[in-house]
Amino acid sequence: MADPVVAEYAKAAERYDEKWAFYVEATTRETLRRMPMTPGARVLDVGCGTGELLRRLRAKYPEAMLAGLDPVAEMLAVAKDKLSGKEDLRVGYADSLPWQAATFDVVVSCNMFHYITHPIEALHEMARVLRPGGAIVLTDWCDDYLACRLCNFYLRLTNRAFYKTYRQGECLDLLHRAGFTEVKLERYKISWLWGLMTAVLTKKEGRRSGPGGGALNSSVTRRA
Repeated sequence: MADPVVAEYAKAAERYDEKWAFYVEATTRETLRRMPMTPGARVLDVGCGTGELLRRLRAKYPEAMLAGLDPVAEMLAVAKDKLSGKEDLRVGYADSLPWQAATFDVVVSCNMFHYITHPIEALHEMARVLRPGGAIVLTDWCDDYLACRLCNFYLRLTNRAFYKTYRQGECLDLLHRAGFTEVKLERYKISWLWGLMTAVLTKKEGRRSGPGGGALNSSVTRRA
């Protein structure tokens, strides 16, 4: 059976940036604000789509080692046209990342998590390719906002590509169940109607007690 995500976004790829310009700009901007970056960081964007976040990272950090993964070859083709050519772009899925363990300083995912049908497995894979001391940064819709909750309900009924979005508390519980213990989770609005949340997960140095390592230490921020 064809992957509904691939089928939908293969058709949308060519005009995706134009159609969703405000959404792409706002979500990318807010994610970049929360990413712990250094000039030579090794960064993987899981579900990189048309490469907009990678493009902005390349412009600000020309020496960074950037990689991107997406299941839709047509979206990656758009990404290649806007990037420098030094980026490692691969077709694949979040629950089976084609990189060796401890490859990256930062693993980021922006507005992709609501498509993942096996979130625990995907989180474990992100932790596997992250070096100790690195961070995972996840941005997605937040169901604590009414518009997002209504959209979530509608899409789960009508769109086979869509899986689900989470409330802030649900997301925190999911991250803890996946073994992450160093979590900073913030929710916020990008318009009067639409809200997001970003989680920053830290992989502790020298710990082997799970993806997060260390004792439970979660910080939750809510902004209207």
